[in-house]
Amino acid sequence: MFVAIFDLHAQYPVLSPFALSIGATPSFIGLIMGLYSATHIPGNLLAGIGVDRYGSKWFISISLIGAGVLLLLQARVTDPWQLLAIRSVSGFVLAFLSPACMAMLAKLARDHIQQGHLMSGNGLVHTLASVVSPAAGAYLVARLGFHLMFTVLGVVLIGVGLLCIAFLKERAPRADAPSTSRESMDALHALPAPAHVRQPLQAGQREKAPGIPWLFFALPLGISCTQGILYFELPLSGDGSRSIITSGILFSVISLGALLTLSMLFLNRFSPLARTALGSLTLALSFFLMSVDQPLPVMAILFLIGMAKGIVYPAIATFLATLTHHETYGRVFALLSISYSLGSFIGPLLAGNLRDELSPYFLAFLVLSAALTLLTFVPQDGAGAHGGAMSIRHFPGNHYNKN
Repeated sequence: MFVAIFDLHAQYPVLSPFALSIGATPSFIGLIMGLYSATHIPGNLLAGIGVDRYGSKWFISISLIGAGVLLLLQARVTDPWQLLAIRSVSGFVLAFLSPACMAMLAKLARDHIQQGHLMSGNGLVHTLASVVSPAAGAYLVARLGFHLMFTVLGVVLIGVGLLCIAFLKERAPRADAPSTSRESMDALHALPAPAHVRQPLQAGQREKAPGIPWLFFALPLGISCTQGILYFELPLSGDGSRSIITSGILFSVISLGALLTLSMLFLNRFSPLARTALGSLTLALSFFLMSVDQPLPVMAILFLIGMAKGIVYPAIATFLATLTHHETYGRVFALLSISYSLGSFIGPLLAGNLRDELSPYFLAFLVLSAALTLLTFVPQDGAGAHGGAMSIRHFPGNHYNKN
């Protein structure tokens, strides 16, 4: 995970300037970044069903190898339309990686507290890699150029995928894996209850899963929309290698902020829903500060954005895992990835077309504020009694209730 995330995040400060260098306009760059996220959606749907049926290992390996091959092709593009096609296919291929990794982690937990620790650990590894990778990517471009840099990253991804085939061992779900229960519902709004040990089902019984609130998915959609706006706008502050290196450092500052809050493991003992709301509010206010004249330095605000991300992302994953049976983790995290993909598609597209009329950062503030407002309508018990939720049984291809 560390090497894979390092490879992928090294492209963040590079992609927009590279597209400009081959003749793309800002609005076309927004389309390239948006379609990359839009093609995640069919991949997420397939991953949700496939991971639950066949496990995570092969989806992780093939996704990494495919992404590496596409990076080798990306190193040879000379036209914006070629870059658009390759990035679109790359979005589909990489869509399998996140649901597979998160499902593999979630199955290893004994209880929901440990589940929160594992999700934070995933975010910690993710952040450690992303702290240095944007600056490293910008440095590689300054020394090697765009084409050689993409070639190096592609070879590394292929190598990691081959290592996964050889060495990654997937464990069966623990016998005491966390399941949906009244204790797990109470844990959403109070200090976590003692670990609940799952009892085996008797013949003919079905385990009832609480509903997943539909409106809750508006929040990860809004968060990813703001991140898409940020990744689009931040590298376009100037031209030349100096600008690329500067934007790489700024992305690393965001990751350092996330690293700080991810290291605070005691946060996992608080309600994931409360952490989600507080972190999202902080994120929205940070984007507002980015859009207005104020005395705070940009690096300080970006560090605050990173701290908010370090709180929100593990909290969202923990909240959904708490409501879910372990045999359907793949589907639930696929739905989460679809929300992230839709937001990442909408964000750069809006920013690329509206940046001359409206500050992209103020647009991010408006989007996230609207999504945070919708969070108040999520049923507090996570169930569908108020018409705001759906059962995971309704997701395509779900057969976890068979005895």
